Amino acid sequence: MSPDQTFSNVRREHPYRVYKREQEIISRRKIYRTTAFYSTYTIVLLVLAARSHHFLRALAFIPFGIMFWMLTEYFSHRYVLHRHWKISQRRYKRFWTRVANKYLDPTHFGHHEKPFDGEHMSGRVRDLLPLFLTGVPLSILLFPPFTASIVVAFAFQSYIAEEWIHHATHFCSFRDPYFRYMKKHHLYHHTSHGMTRGFGTSSGILDFIFQTRYSPNVRQRLYGGQKSYRSDQTEQVKQT
Repeated sequence: MSPDQTFSNVRREHPYRVYKREQEIISRRKIYRTTAFYSTYTIVLLVLAARSHHFLRALAFIPFGIMFWMLTEYFSHRYVLHRHWKISQRRYKRFWTRVANKYLDPTHFGHHEKPFDGEHMSGRVRDLLPLFLTGVPLSILLFPPFTASIVVAFAFQSYIAEEWIHHATHFCSFRDPYFRYMKKHHLYHHTSHGMTRGFGTSSGILDFIFQTRYSPNVRQRLYGGQKSYRSDQTEQVKQT
């Protein structure tokens, strides 16, 4: 291929594709740093558990860390990030509402306004660092070895997994059924009709449990499954 042909191909590339590729790099670099920082603590903790002969105890507490993060992700997304924080005039609320108004409002609503903006896509290490620096010493000092500390460690590991899943739903195309489901599930959440439901970023399980699933007709359009859609309609008719 001649240099002229190469230049012509580059010139014909749609500007939006160039923009998405640039934003994907920004988002991915931030997740690399977050993954390296929090995973280091988890690896060190597991090595210490193995050397102290408490490895099985540590493994037993991993599911609690995952469940803790799933609940944290869902409720913070639903009740904290999707709330417009106004600065309260009451003295005991003023500081916290000012912080929420300054940092939470532009972060998540900025992501909804610009869903492919790498600066609003992924969290930085510093975003959850106060929770990490508080949770780690408390879990080590106040609870038996490799119990609460493992819960904290794998809550942060689940956070990292959620960050990669969120990144993938915006920038990647996989044939895997799970990622195809999450891509449809999450991107519909970014629409004006879907942003009041579908708060699970890495799973739709809690949306099912807490009744924030999309309506049956929306689920049918997103995921298919005409039989399940008809059965939902039948159940609604029976209830009425």
